[in-house]
Amino acid sequence: MIERDARAILAAGLAAVEPRHAVRQALTDLLRDTDLDLRTVDRAFLIGAGKASAGMALGILDVLPYPPARGVLVTKDGQGQTVPGVEVLEAAHPVPDKRGMVAAERALVVASDAGQRDIVLCVLSGGASALWSLPAPGVSLEDVQAVTSALLGAGATIGEMNAVRKHLSGIAGGQLARAIAPARAVTLTISDVVGSRPDVIGSGPTVPDSTTYQDALNVLRTRRVTPPQSVWDHLRAGAEGRVPETPKPDQRDTTPHLYRVVADNRTALQAAEVAARDRGYRTLVLTTRMEGEAREVGAFVAGLAAGVLHDELPFAPPAALLLGGETTVHLHGDGLGGRNQELALAAAIALDGIPRVLVTSFGTDGTDGPTDAAGGIVSGDTVQRGRELGLEASDYLECNDAYRYLEATNALLRTGPTGTNVNDVVLILARPADAGTNVAGMQQSPDDNGRDSCVEGEVH
Repeated sequence: MIERDARAILAAGLAAVEPRHAVRQALTDLLRDTDLDLRTVDRAFLIGAGKASAGMALGILDVLPYPPARGVLVTKDGQGQTVPGVEVLEAAHPVPDKRGMVAAERALVVASDAGQRDIVLCVLSGGASALWSLPAPGVSLEDVQAVTSALLGAGATIGEMNAVRKHLSGIAGGQLARAIAPARAVTLTISDVVGSRPDVIGSGPTVPDSTTYQDALNVLRTRRVTPPQSVWDHLRAGAEGRVPETPKPDQRDTTPHLYRVVADNRTALQAAEVAARDRGYRTLVLTTRMEGEAREVGAFVAGLAAGVLHDELPFAPPAALLLGGETTVHLHGDGLGGRNQELALAAAIALDGIPRVLVTSFGTDGTDGPTDAAGGIVSGDTVQRGRELGLEASDYLECNDAYRYLEATNALLRTGPTGTNVNDVVLILARPADAGTNVAGMQQSPDDNGRDSCVEGEVH
C-alpha cells in the first residue's frame, strides 16, 4: 500500500541521520585522517546543545578512550537521556526560557576551565540557538522571547532568526570559541539549516560570524518586527560601534579547530531515495534547499505530483520525488499547526480528486510547531473526506489551522521525538493505474473541535 511505502521510505531516511552512529563514525574518521589524537591531551571536556545533543554525546563516548573531565548538555524538553559523566539539562524551544540561560552559562564555565593541553568536544544540532539562550548585557530574557516570537510569526528564515539571535547573545556567533581558547576544540554538528553553513547552525557559537549588527537590524525592518526598546538600543549601539562585534572570519581571536557536519538533510534524502528505489519506484532527489511560504510550496509540490501522473514528468509512475529544506509560515489566523502540516494541507487542496498520489511533509525531529505531530500525509481523497465531515479545507488553511483539519481527516503524521533534526523532508509518491491507491486509515471521525471556522491556537 502506498502509505506503507511512504512510512518505510521516511524511516530509512531517519535511520541514516541517527545521531550516535553519525558522530561515532565522524569522530573515528577524524582520528584517522587528521592530526587529532585524544591520547595526547590532558583532559577532555564535552559540551553541547540541541535536540540531538544527548545522542551525539553518546557517539563521542563510544570513541573517547577515557571519561570526560566535565560535561554539560542541553536539549529540548522531553528529549533528554542519560549520558554517563555528563550533566544533561532540558529547556524550552523554540522560544527560550531561563533554563536555557543556565545551560549556556554552565557551558561557558566548562569551556573556560579548559587549558592549552585540553580539548573541548562540542556537539550542536537543531534547537541549539534557543536552548543556549544567554542575553547580552542590557537585554532581558523576556526581550529575547518577545523578538523570537515576533520573528517566528513573521515567517523569518532560520538564517534571519540567527542573525538577530547572535547579536543578542553572549555565547552565539563565535563567542563560545573565545571562551574555549586556548584549548583545542572539535565541533560536530547535525545540520538543521538549508545549506549547512557553520555560522548558521546553532547560531555558530564556535565559528566566526559572517553577519553584523546592521544585518540584524535589517532583518527586523524587512520582517516589519518592532522589538522591545532594549533590543533596538542594543542592536543600534552595535551597528554604531559602541558594542563590540561578534568574531569575524578575518580576525584571529579564536583558536583554530576541527569542525565537521556529520549529518544533514542530504544524508536523509539519499537514504530515503535508496529505500524508494528498493521498493520499485523511479526516484529523483529534487533539492535540499526547499524554502518559501509553506502553503505556496504545498501547491507547487502538488503540481509536481500531478505532473508525474498526467505528463510522466520527470518520468512515469511508479515514481518517488524527494525534496528537503525548511519552509516558513506567515500567521493569518489563530489556528494550530506547523509548517509541515500547513504544506500538507495546501497540497491536499491542490490534489483534490487526483488519484494514485500521496504527499508527505515531515519534520525530521518528530515535532512540527507546538503540536504532537511531525507533519501530514495526504492524498487526492483527503479534501473529499473533509467535505463528508462538513469541513472546508480552505477555511482551515486560511486560519493556519492545519492540525485540526488533518487530525479530523486522519492525515496527521505522528512519530514522536526522533532524537535527530535535519530540516524537513517532502516525499511525493505516484503509482500506476493498476496499483493499490488507498491511503490507509482514513476513517477517523472528527472530534468536537472539527469545524470549518478559525479556532484558537498558534503556529510556529
